Amino acid sequence: MAWVLKMDDATIESGLVHDFDASLSGIGQELGAGAYSMSDVLALPIFKQEDSSLPPESETKNPPFQYVLCAATSPAVKLHDETLTYLNQGQSYEVRMLDNRKPEELPELNNKMVKSIVRVVFHDRRLQYTEHQQLEGWKWNRPGDRLLDIDIPMSVGIVEPKTHPSQLNAAEFLWDMNKRTSVFVQVHCISTEFTPRKHGGEKGVPFRIQFDTFAQGDCGEYTEHLHSASCQIKVFKPKGADRKQKTDREKMEKRSPQEKEKYQPSYDTTILSEVSMKLLWTVEPYRYMALAQTSDSSSPNHQADPGSHGTSEQLSPTASIQDAQKWLLKNRFSSYTRLFSHFSGSDLLKLTRDDLVQICGPADGIRLFNALKSRSVRPRLTVYICQESPQESPLLETHATNENGEHSISSMYHALYLEDLTAAELIRKMACVCSLPLGTINQVYRQGPTGIHILLSDQMVYNLPDESCFLISTVKGELIMHQ
Repeated sequence: MAWVLKMDDATIESGLVHDFDASLSGIGQELGAGAYSMSDVLALPIFKQEDSSLPPESETKNPPFQYVLCAATSPAVKLHDETLTYLNQGQSYEVRMLDNRKPEELPELNNKMVKSIVRVVFHDRRLQYTEHQQLEGWKWNRPGDRLLDIDIPMSVGIVEPKTHPSQLNAAEFLWDMNKRTSVFVQVHCISTEFTPRKHGGEKGVPFRIQFDTFAQGDCGEYTEHLHSASCQIKVFKPKGADRKQKTDREKMEKRSPQEKEKYQPSYDTTILSEVSMKLLWTVEPYRYMALAQTSDSSSPNHQADPGSHGTSEQLSPTASIQDAQKWLLKNRFSSYTRLFSHFSGSDLLKLTRDDLVQICGPADGIRLFNALKSRSVRPRLTVYICQESPQESPLLETHATNENGEHSISSMYHALYLEDLTAAELIRKMACVCSLPLGTINQVYRQGPTGIHILLSDQMVYNLPDESCFLISTVKGELIMHQ
């Protein structure tokens, strides 16, 4: 005899819910117990915060590190959007540093320390490019304050925590991946401080908390980038984050079941999402290079070869910040010198056409991109000139005799590069070298065969041989070119 158990749909659904709830029991206790082997817990759908259409876990590569911010995510975020977490100004929040490597992954890091740099940065791309100006304005309004700090007494497992006076939004520390590590961070800036004041009640800008982790290189410095991750946050005045979270929750409760399905549930913790290296170098090259200490050329004290960068038509990748500023001024981009005040030549050259269009607008963005990528054009005519000093007599007195009894010119020559083969351009460039106002020059002559003076004309300049040499003398407001 066969037994058949009949159950109605309501009973089946009730049993499944009970089993599912039971399977999740104890997860909160495990997160707080200091047991940091979270691979099983993070594999659950509730912690993955991923679309079910993604490939199975076996087909994806898990990041070697996991950073978990112990603050709840907002329930008012749509399914396919990034999570948003509200924080209170100045409150200490725990971030758990988790070793998520597989047994065979990165074995060279076993029993070694790594360095992590934590930063609070802007989420909006527009503000990322004006970060320096935004932070300088904040510093001016709140002298002596920092945007981000580490709560050292509450932190566990961190070594050598440091902050730099010039990096108000960053802090760094060393940690051992084999040990329990939690760093407590405090964000002191609020989102509305970077919103233009108009009528009150302005919407605050979102920030990001980002962790960049580095391994120790051969030189002993922590310059080998391993991993980066970040999450989106908004910072409110004390208790403001709690009120905002409550408001979002109440709004969601009023929505219909169909509308609720379009939004993510609120998670008790926030898992930082991995940031690709391509995004780091494209969006924030100067900031990443300075923190990673991998490029001396991004330092304001870096001295580049003055003869090779900054003053040439084409910007060199090794140009320092000062030389990049000079290049921008020379190429008529003076309105963007402040915006790119922390960019070296290498930083500017890494920006794509789309980046520059978004920063500078279509017209100037395309013009700057073309200027950065263009090759230097060979001048149509090169002329070398040497100015006679007032006490020197004519041409022969500027010649010296070398050891072989031959005449040699001992004075210093200047190179003039002409793009327009006109007398006006040659006169203008000679006047600049000779430090003579153009208005004081009446006529310019070229000394001909028998000492005659031939008036300089466009046709004469057009027919000058390339790399001609001339001595320039001045007589009563007239320039005479001796060859």
